[in-house]
Amino acid sequence: MSKYINPYTDFGFKRLFGTEGNADLLVDFLNCLMPAKHQIVSLSFKNTEQSGEITSDRKAIYDIHCQAINGDLFIVEMQKAKLKFFKDRALFYSTFPIKEQAQKGDWNFKLLPIYYIAILDFDYDEHEEIRKFDRNVQLRDQDGFVFYDKLGFRFLQMPYFTKTETELVTHYDKWCYFLKYLENFDHIPQILNEPVFDKAFKTAELAAMNKTERVEYERSKLVYAELKSAIDTSKEEGVIEERQRIAKCFKSDGIPLNIISKNTGLSIEDIENL
Repeated sequence: MSKYINPYTDFGFKRLFGTEGNADLLVDFLNCLMPAKHQIVSLSFKNTEQSGEITSDRKAIYDIHCQAINGDLFIVEMQKAKLKFFKDRALFYSTFPIKEQAQKGDWNFKLLPIYYIAILDFDYDEHEEIRKFDRNVQLRDQDGFVFYDKLGFRFLQMPYFTKTETELVTHYDKWCYFLKYLENFDHIPQILNEPVFDKAFKTAELAAMNKTERVEYERSKLVYAELKSAIDTSKEEGVIEERQRIAKCFKSDGIPLNIISKNTGLSIEDIENL
């Protein structure tokens, strides 16, 4: 059995990053992602469930109001992203803190900067040659110049984080390593033997949960497993459909069935039935 929680479950993610008691963990992690001018010195959570425009999974997003070391105020929208239409979700959810800044009466439309951060435990559909573990997105013009620097998106595709323990260099590397492999650890790796990670590991211990928390976690883990299963099934179906499409093209070009089978992995019988 695992010693630590799965941080990709809604319960595990909230336990690590979604409570006031662990604000120091969140600050430490976010400061690995924030630009130098927006290193966080303090933050507070806004209850997203109070919004009148709630969607079913909006409550899994953390609306974090931050103050930077230079005094700037800004907003971080942070979530453990879901697969289906996740880019659309990211854009949609980023509009909430924009609209909520609207003021009654005369208003000059000046907005606080907003950062949308999503941690993905899946790889989304992109061309293989441009896949990235860490994608930092801003609104730019046709020449690559930043058009608007107060809205940024940061997507972390955890399956593409492949560094081993001996390859960890930065504090950011260590956080990513911690998140990706937390559920598999049976002890604290030496390289993560730092106060912030000591607290994170203690927070993540299953043995530290009470009975109610354990039931809630197991329920969250079941929902997560069902979601992952649906994703894996969808991907497999997509792979088969692509192989069938290629086989049809080969078949229409008169290529022998045995060669089509060898190059697509489909059986000759399946190819004959296309």
